[in-house]
Amino acid sequence: MHGPLDFNHREKPGTFVDLVNARIDDALTKANGEREPRSYLGGSRLGESCSRKLQYEFLKAPRDPGEEFSGKTLRIFAVGHIFEDLAVDWLIKAGYDLRTRNRDGDQFGFSVANGRVRGHIDGVIVAAPDGLAVPALWECKSANAKNWRDIVKRGVAVSKPVYAAQIALYQAYLGLTEHPAVFTAINKDTCELWHELVPFNGALAQACSDKAVRILQACDAEEWLPRVAGDPDHFECAWCPWKQRCWA
Repeated sequence: MHGPLDFNHREKPGTFVDLVNARIDDALTKANGEREPRSYLGGSRLGESCSRKLQYEFLKAPRDPGEEFSGKTLRIFAVGHIFEDLAVDWLIKAGYDLRTRNRDGDQFGFSVANGRVRGHIDGVIVAAPDGLAVPALWECKSANAKNWRDIVKRGVAVSKPVYAAQIALYQAYLGLTEHPAVFTAINKDTCELWHELVPFNGALAQACSDKAVRILQACDAEEWLPRVAGDPDHFECAWCPWKQRCWA
């Protein structure tokens, strides 16, 4: 006679979850590897402090071993896009006439330097129920609670200068300089929202445009621009996915 059944039996901890996650991450990394890489310098990246890092990005230099985008990172990117789509829906339902696509269904954007510098904006608010000056560039980012609180406390220009540079450059190239941009930040942990008016910063836009020219010229001349720091242990270098290549 068999003994009582053991309904408390469980698989070895982690076996099933590890298997499923590995399959998901393998599928995501494979799909990402099959994507056509950018053939241009992205306007959203020109606020990056290290010009040499932007050269590596533009030239599509392989990242250091182990520094490729992981499945987890790709999932974070995907969730960010979903939060942006939700914010669009929320603002439209709240009465804002927010346009994110042109008549052909493509994102609004710009292309300069024979297509070697491009950018795509999140949207343009063309009418608002609360007296907001329009048309206004709209940019949206999601962040964890710590980074979101820092944006709220210090403002996007101080907290996230890369985002501020992106906003200024997009305003300049799309002719949306007359009115402040609207920057929306979503707390991914709590779904709290922060909306900030960002006046056009012409000096910042010009600096980013000039940086793009320098980077393209240096790449064409097969020259490397200076690193952001003189020490490989500097925090920006320490986290760079091209650290080994750059300091070899």
